[in-house]
Amino acid sequence: MIESILSIVVALGVLITFHEFGHFFVARCCGVKVLRFSVGFGKPIFRYVGKTGTEYTLAMIPLGGYVRMLDGREGNVPESLKEQAFDNKSVWQRIAIVAAGPIANFILAIIIYALVALMGVQYLVPKVGKILPDSPVSQTQLRSGDELLAINGKPVSSWEDVNLVLADLIGDSGTITVRYQADEKSAKQDKILLNRWMAGKEPKNLIASFGLQPWQPKVEPVIAQVLKDGAAKKAGFQVKDKVIKVDNQPVTDWEQFVQQVQNHPGSSLSVMVDRAGRQVNLTLIPQSVARGKSDVGYAGLAVVPPKWDQGLIREREFGLLQSFVYGADQTWKMVSLTVSSIGKMLHGLISIDNLSGPITIAKVASASAESGLQSFLTFMAYLSVSLGVLNLLPIPVLDGGHLVFFGIEAIRRKPVSERVQGLAYRVGASLLFTLMAVAIFNDIARL
Repeated sequence: MIESILSIVVALGVLITFHEFGHFFVARCCGVKVLRFSVGFGKPIFRYVGKTGTEYTLAMIPLGGYVRMLDGREGNVPESLKEQAFDNKSVWQRIAIVAAGPIANFILAIIIYALVALMGVQYLVPKVGKILPDSPVSQTQLRSGDELLAINGKPVSSWEDVNLVLADLIGDSGTITVRYQADEKSAKQDKILLNRWMAGKEPKNLIASFGLQPWQPKVEPVIAQVLKDGAAKKAGFQVKDKVIKVDNQPVTDWEQFVQQVQNHPGSSLSVMVDRAGRQVNLTLIPQSVARGKSDVGYAGLAVVPPKWDQGLIREREFGLLQSFVYGADQTWKMVSLTVSSIGKMLHGLISIDNLSGPITIAKVASASAESGLQSFLTFMAYLSVSLGVLNLLPIPVLDGGHLVFFGIEAIRRKPVSERVQGLAYRVGASLLFTLMAVAIFNDIARL
């Protein structure tokens, strides 16, 4: 719990600070007097006043921030300071100040992705393990052992690439192509017909939904760890035992054994193991554990990890310039995917159940932090892109809504009336509150 809180505080704290600094920096460059730079909302827990009179605060609720500027619309401005008021700046300067926040988030994403690239990017080659029946990929001649090269014309060199391309295909209809290498000498290409693929569904595993199961080395059913007080411990399992049979059915890999255990919660299983060259019969009664809407069996065992073919694990190293090119490319991919997903959600092709709030963000932040620095940085980069895109949505109260009003002012050469803006802000606030409520409800439903 503490790790989850710390992870989300660090992630959001950095992203919010960078976003607000974008507004602050450009405002200062345009000669606007900044009254307060706040990270968080609510009661300040830290306050500092700089030489220019700007108040820097850290507030209790770390779910946002703001930059308060001198503005004649919010109160009387002394004649000597009118040139420094936000509302007295040209419309193009105001556009630059408002747009600077989201742009700062995109710049931060590029920097983070570049840092990840400098650390070295390791990835698993998209080699196919199984083709699932009655799936889109089952329309092709793709077979186990083939390596994916491109989907819908987009090159893929890792399973992460595959997942991103598939995410962009949600709700699509029409014919796409899958290019793959069947052997060392030739590449093949097949067509797949999609019809509103995954429309309205929650994409828990896009790769499996597309009909692909990544290749994995065969896992021998050899026990590496027996958990204390678990069902396997009570049954008499020992480290280095090799499972041979379950209910007189031969077991050749770990997955077979796992399936048998999961399919028999609370039921007795007769298990034969090889223990130092002799056969031992054990009776295992898997513990019943809730998973989703059903119960599954759990034995409390860990397996000896398999050895991967090093040819399937590749690493790419980047120089300083190359790392920033990589960062810009990854950021653009994430921006495109996020914008596309929002558009499909508005058209009903992606379920609104996929909206996530602070609880899901905290869980993902904690999990990525546990997975290592690179995973956490990658998560932060994606979150920074999401924050930038979200703020550019044309919803009043968000940066995008302000940009719409300023754009109209630039065209009409006069500002939108305060009455219209006030009404729009109330509607925008209601819409934003509704979206947040739905996101939090989805978070709770996933618990």
